[in-house]
Amino acid sequence: MAGGITVRRQHPVVVGITGASGAVIARELVDALLERETPVAAVASNAARMVWQEELDESYNDAVARWVEHPHFQQYAISDLFAPIASGTFPTAGMVIAPASMNSVASLAHGLTPNLLLRAADVTLKERRPLTLIPRETPLHATHLENMLTLSRMGATILPPEPPFYLKPLDIDGVVRFVVQRALVSLGISDSLPDDMQYHDRQR
Repeated sequence: MAGGITVRRQHPVVVGITGASGAVIARELVDALLERETPVAAVASNAARMVWQEELDESYNDAVARWVEHPHFQQYAISDLFAPIASGTFPTAGMVIAPASMNSVASLAHGLTPNLLLRAADVTLKERRPLTLIPRETPLHATHLENMLTLSRMGATILPPEPPFYLKPLDIDGVVRFVVQRALVSLGISDSLPDDMQYHDRQR
């Protein structure tokens, strides 16, 4: 209580990072959340750290060192099944798995949760909180599609990192920013996309 007013702390968004290609999406997502003063609870697989090293100029450890300077950032080890985000009694604003490997998608679709990332995602589903998956695989075979359909029917949002062709993006960074903004909307963090990312019908 402060002056008779209850101060309610904003619930964190859980960001799960798997070993799929597309580490830049995770980095941009965490940056965007922290810029909005939205608390972040991050958990990355060992494979995610290796892929991050291959794809980005900034190492995962350097990114974490930058993020931990923010008061609203918390990181948990993939093996820490006693972390708060492993329990449904710990309130969160939802979760994004970015990028989401097909292995993680398959495990989650079948209720297999041997690590903290998958357990946190399973908790998000069972508590009916927003769960967004940004899958990175192409082409997709029938099992991939069936697993994603299963998760969609359970309430998850499947958000492939598709380029917004109508915006005529000039580079990967533009596509990544668009996908991250779509993820924020799916979580309810943003009401809508920024105006420069919306489709506007033009007279021809």
